[in-house]
Amino acid sequence: MAELQLQLESGKTVTAPAGSKPIDLLDDGRKVGSDGVLAAVLDDQIWDLHRPLLTGGKLRFVTFEDAEGKFVFWHSAAHLMAQAIKELYPESLLAIGPPIADGFYYDIDSPHAFSQEDFPEIEKKMKEIVKRNLPLIRKELERDEALALFRKMGDSYKVEMIEDLNESLTVYEQGEFVDLCRGPHVDRTGRIKHFKLLSVAGAYWRGDEKKKMLQRLYATAYPTKEQLEEHLTRIEEAKKRDHRKLGRELDLFSFHGEAPGSAFFHPKGQIIWNEIEAYWRKKHEDAGYQQIRTPFLMNETLWHKSGHYDHYRENMYFSVVDEQNFALKPMNCPGHCLIYANHQISYRDLPLKYAELGTVHRHEKSGVLHGLFRVRVFTQDDAHIFVTPDQIEEEAAKVVQFIFEMYRDFGFEDFRLELSTRPESRVGTDEMWDKGEAALANALNSLNLKYQINEGDGAFYGPKIDFHITDAIGRSWQCGTVQCDFSMPDLFNLDYIGADGEKHTPVMIHRALLGSLERFIGILIENYAGDLPLWLSPEQIRVLPISDKTLAYATQVCEELKAQGIRASLDVRDEKLGFKIRDAEIHKVPYMAVIGPKEAEAGRLSLRRRKEGDLGAQSVESTAVRLREEIDSRVVH
Repeated sequence: MAELQLQLESGKTVTAPAGSKPIDLLDDGRKVGSDGVLAAVLDDQIWDLHRPLLTGGKLRFVTFEDAEGKFVFWHSAAHLMAQAIKELYPESLLAIGPPIADGFYYDIDSPHAFSQEDFPEIEKKMKEIVKRNLPLIRKELERDEALALFRKMGDSYKVEMIEDLNESLTVYEQGEFVDLCRGPHVDRTGRIKHFKLLSVAGAYWRGDEKKKMLQRLYATAYPTKEQLEEHLTRIEEAKKRDHRKLGRELDLFSFHGEAPGSAFFHPKGQIIWNEIEAYWRKKHEDAGYQQIRTPFLMNETLWHKSGHYDHYRENMYFSVVDEQNFALKPMNCPGHCLIYANHQISYRDLPLKYAELGTVHRHEKSGVLHGLFRVRVFTQDDAHIFVTPDQIEEEAAKVVQFIFEMYRDFGFEDFRLELSTRPESRVGTDEMWDKGEAALANALNSLNLKYQINEGDGAFYGPKIDFHITDAIGRSWQCGTVQCDFSMPDLFNLDYIGADGEKHTPVMIHRALLGSLERFIGILIENYAGDLPLWLSPEQIRVLPISDKTLAYATQVCEELKAQGIRASLDVRDEKLGFKIRDAEIHKVPYMAVIGPKEAEAGRLSLRRRKEGDLGAQSVESTAVRLREEIDSRVVH
């Protein structure tokens, strides 16, 4: 029997007979379990613990703490839920049930209309299946065998999926339950003990609005009861922080059927926007960027030339003007190329940095629109840096540092980086992609940064680094990106005169720091639960006169604070002080200045901080200094 050479995480190399199972190679006393080892990874492929090994390579074991472990755990939990539903509602047909961020779902075609009232019964059945501790058994089938099996089962959705494939397939069995699946999975149902069904929604089969609407059941599962409870607490906290809810309550923005997927920013919301924009412009000016603006509507030929038409036309809006075809821009980069081509550039001019707060239009299906997070019209904090090939690493590293600097100014400190490599559908040569991927990796390595490789998820024109920030309740958001593009400058015949006097093609670095401004504002609102840092607060201090007798002095205080560049307002309503304070708290006004007879007589004010209470009597001057210092330093409470 052939022998396999396997390198374990410990660094030890072991020899094992072909057909050995990963579970037989566990070392260092590691144990299998919901809070222990869930699966193995052979080189880059996740592997069932009981699946025979046919080749050697690097073998490591993953737990729920690993991304691969979460995938396996939640994928297996989806099968557990599907089995419970089939046992309770046998006429139900199963479509797909993948793991997603923080859990899983399963799409079901059932005569039974699921509601949250059904969840306890489904969870009870899942617990029964857990107690059975059924093994999850992987079986390989030829395509015709798989077709015959699922036709016999009457599972039309699985049959349709199999008919679209021309390869051998795998199924997983757990007791009498059988599902078409690539896997991998945990070894037994008993590993998954703590779970919760969360919601039910509609979803078109294969995302096609012309196909049948299915019922999508969302759920989650965790290795321990404590982890599950923590997650459920985060969900409840997220509901309180929902930017759509807070946007209405704080009068920041709204959405209307007259412009689906487009945000209407109200005066207070526009103040937040203006503060971010002013900050962004100053930071870019200091960093050597030249700010530009490009048109929304451009001739369709431009998008053929850039490659967007071939790779992105389903997400674009088109129009006819003077019998010519035009398109609303989904990206800013082609316009930046036109500006570059308007000049003769020398190598001495490079790197050349063009930045634009460019509004773009992208068609999103109505079912995926979600507040400020998923819209059809948004403003991207875009920039394109034109460089020589030997400048890529240095400039990419500068962008990475710039992104970190900006995130910290907004109060984010926890970051995760991904390097995404070439997708199947792409433009450019393999040599270009090799150079781009190596340059971005070297930039990250030069900064001693940890990052994950995200195989095949690059843009169609180049590899990219994506930046994920973690918010106050532990959620991860992808915002910034740095993308290396050898192709588009070539498509636009861009060049520069090198030191040798000859023409050369520049490399283009695409980058966005905050991403979509709309989405970033939504993230900020949820991160701070509406309690924005003082420099971003639409209303920074509210002056509260106790009575009409102190109104004149309160008006003077308000005007003096405004003169110091502080956004102050005056509450002149004929209400009791307690009501005014509560109202300011509800509207998340950071500071309140209470003006009573004593304050008016002494020429002072009684300062309050939201959630902190009374800060004592202050002069108007000292209050202005306090607030200005907090604003200018961007202090985060």
